[in-house]
Amino acid sequence: MEQIVLTTLAAAALGTLAYALRIPPLVGFLGAGFLLGAFGMQPFPGLEQMADLGVVLLLFTIGLKFDLRSLLRREAYGTATIHLAVLTVISMGTVGLISTIALSSLDGGWREAAVVGFALSFSSTVLCVKVLEERSDDGSFYGQTAIAILVMQDIIAVGFLTANSDTPPSPWALLLVLLVPLSWVLRRVLDRLGHGELLVLFGVVMALGPGYFAFSSVGLKGDLGALVAGLLFSTHPRAIELSKSLFSVKELFLVGFFVMIGLSASPTWLDLGIAALLCVVLLPITFIGFVLLGRMFGLRNRTTIRTSLVLSNFSEFSIIVTAVGVSTALVSEKWLTIVAVAVPLSMVISSLVNTRSLNLTDRLSAWLPEQDPLRLRVADRPIDTSDADAVVLGMGRVGRAAYTRLAEEGELRPLGVDNDHLVVQRLLEDGYKVVEGDATDHEFWNRIVAGGFVRTVVLAMPIHDSNLFALEQLRAAGFDGRVSAVAQHPDQLAHLAGEGVGAVVNVYGGAGAALADATLELPLDDA
Repeated sequence: MEQIVLTTLAAAALGTLAYALRIPPLVGFLGAGFLLGAFGMQPFPGLEQMADLGVVLLLFTIGLKFDLRSLLRREAYGTATIHLAVLTVISMGTVGLISTIALSSLDGGWREAAVVGFALSFSSTVLCVKVLEERSDDGSFYGQTAIAILVMQDIIAVGFLTANSDTPPSPWALLLVLLVPLSWVLRRVLDRLGHGELLVLFGVVMALGPGYFAFSSVGLKGDLGALVAGLLFSTHPRAIELSKSLFSVKELFLVGFFVMIGLSASPTWLDLGIAALLCVVLLPITFIGFVLLGRMFGLRNRTTIRTSLVLSNFSEFSIIVTAVGVSTALVSEKWLTIVAVAVPLSMVISSLVNTRSLNLTDRLSAWLPEQDPLRLRVADRPIDTSDADAVVLGMGRVGRAAYTRLAEEGELRPLGVDNDHLVVQRLLEDGYKVVEGDATDHEFWNRIVAGGFVRTVVLAMPIHDSNLFALEQLRAAGFDGRVSAVAQHPDQLAHLAGEGVGAVVNVYGGAGAALADATLELPLDDA
């Protein structure tokens, strides 16, 4: 019990200190692991299982919010495979050079260098998604691109682990295709659940049952199963609600993951120095490689820089791959210790760098050559508003009604914006003028090319903070036209009005007024 109390206090104290210093709390959690390890403390019983559960829930929620079509984009699979191959060779050379100057030995020769180099070519799925979630960027174009690259890397890593496993996958693994028809039944169950603890419990069970357990029982990586389980529910209307319901549970267990990473090794000063050297040499190369490939595959400078900043770190898979090398006698224990230190060290560096990602993106973008918009990916090209009088942000039921009324009665030329690809496709088929974009993403506002004709903006997004963020961006851009917004609660109405929004409508109040109008129009039976 004392170990649990001390670990919890250390994580809470250093996490709070990191937050107070305006750096990600996970840096504090990693620091807690380092500190406890320095005093010789071992992980308390159950901490490893807690950490594993956090990762399983994280991958499940990634699947819930992930657009599977992102994997088919060349900037995803092309960048992942080319970067992995090139960085493996560079990392292998770096490890060999370290051995040559006698900082560490390579008992296994070039094979040992190859395995360690391959291990250091992966980016951390857990860290990257955590950073994206903290900025609410996991649904943005650059966020989805980064996650797609991570998923491709994870698939390659799982393939390596499977190929080097003592027990190959069971023939029963073919039965996993039955998860597809099973998901149809489970989706019907999700339809009938409420909004409380049952929804949370359902998400945990899906991540562990059809996800982790189903895959691990047939010799496949259970973490991959959790991701697949999330993907099976990703198109369900309640997928985002399910993800949000798991947020606090997932965050709590992920504290255990970062503490475990910090506790994972007891390095010497020489090990720490070599790990730092690997970070100093390889992380900038990782970043530059992602930037060059992003530009090659048609991403805007800002998009590729933000994607590269998120991905420039070493992965938890780096430790696992190196450990497999040790078990097959290809890698010495010494290199496992070095990699186990390099991984959390890279996470700390990456977390600190990403706190200034917008600043860095602005500066680095100015150094890169201009790009031809016609050679960019369609989803990343500038948005031209020069032939619109009004912009409606959020094309749900409220946004569509506002769009129609502005066009028909206001005689305006509205442009709709929504971040749901399927919604945008349906609206385009129905004759709406609409573009795909996320108004809660900084990059969306950098893509807009204002033509000077838009004088009306409707904030019709269902989440109050999303409308506030969009309003802040409009104000920062010097927009002085008319702005209207929707809200759900009285305090939100007062907040938006206080921020200078000209017209604020309570969604429920508007529905009630419409219901009353319809009621008054009904004829009364005089008899």
